Amino acid sequence: MQHAPPSGAGDSAVIADILRTHRAIPGAMLPVLHAIQDRIGHIPPDAVPAIADGLNVSRAEVHGVLTYYHHFRQHPAAGRVIQVCRAEACQARGGAALAEHVQRTLGCGFHGSSPDGALTLEPVYCLGHCAVGPNIAIGDKLHARVTPARFDALLQAAGAPA
Repeated sequence: MQHAPPSGAGDSAVIADILRTHRAIPGAMLPVLHAIQDRIGHIPPDAVPAIADGLNVSRAEVHGVLTYYHHFRQHPAAGRVIQVCRAEACQARGGAALAEHVQRTLGCGFHGSSPDGALTLEPVYCLGHCAVGPNIAIGDKLHARVTPARFDALLQAAGAPA
C-alpha cells in the first residue's frame, strides 16, 4: 500500500479539486473520502468542514461517516501498513489470537503505529480469502493461514523491526 506524502499546505487545493470532480456523483461522500485518502494518505481535520460545505451536509454527518468506516485514517500512516483481517471467517480460524500477538509484537493497538513509527496497524474486515484465514496484508502483499510464528517470520522477511 503506497502512501502519499505527508499532508501540508497543498491539501486544501487537493480537497477542493476532489470535491469539484466528485460532488455530482450520487452518494458522493464515500467516493470523496476515498479519493482524499488516496491522494493525501489520510483525511486531515480541515477536510471535514470543506467536505461538509462542498456536499451541503453537516460536519457531524461527515464525521459520522469518517469514524464509522475503519478504512479511513484521520492521521498519516507509517511508511508500511499491516492489516489484520477481523472478519468472522478469520476469527473462526484463530484471528483473535493472531490480532493479540500482532499488537503485542508491534507495540501498538489497531489504528496506531509502532513506537519507532515504521509500521501502522489497521483492522480490515475482509481481505477476500476467507477459506484460508486468518489473513493479513503487509503493504500490498496478502498472506494466508497466518499464525503468530508465521507473522514473526513475515515481519522479519519484510525487513520490519519486531
